[in-house]
Amino acid sequence: MATEQLGEIVIAPRVLEKIIAIATAKVDGVHSFANKSMSDSLAKRSLSRGVYLHTADNGDVTVDIYLYLEYGVGVPTVAMAIQKAVKSAVHDMADVSLSAVNVHVAGIVPEKSPKPDMADLFDEDFLNE
Repeated sequence: MATEQLGEIVIAPRVLEKIIAIATAKVDGVHSFANKSMSDSLAKRSLSRGVYLHTADNGDVTVDIYLYLEYGVGVPTVAMAIQKAVKSAVHDMADVSLSAVNVHVAGIVPEKSPKPDMADLFDEDFLNE
């Protein structure tokens, strides 16, 4: 099947970050996202918290995801599920292939800690910028 080139398609990094964050949050065993550094905790943007995209000079796109897992889960099993879910979601929704999905487990959350609501993780308003 031939595809017609109608023009350029540009996907903002923030769109990829949101796809990655939602795909990650949907994996069983994920509790919440973590910040890579203290300065990220003070940043106004809550969306990128825990999700860091990197594009190399050769065009390779990698992502580092910092998060907390629920107590009692198999860490390697959940981490691999995150890698698969993120690679698949980004490829299916944006036609972007990630060269690496690095999962950084910042900690384990006790069973009695409430899990943040998905809406609270993504309350950023793109239209007001």
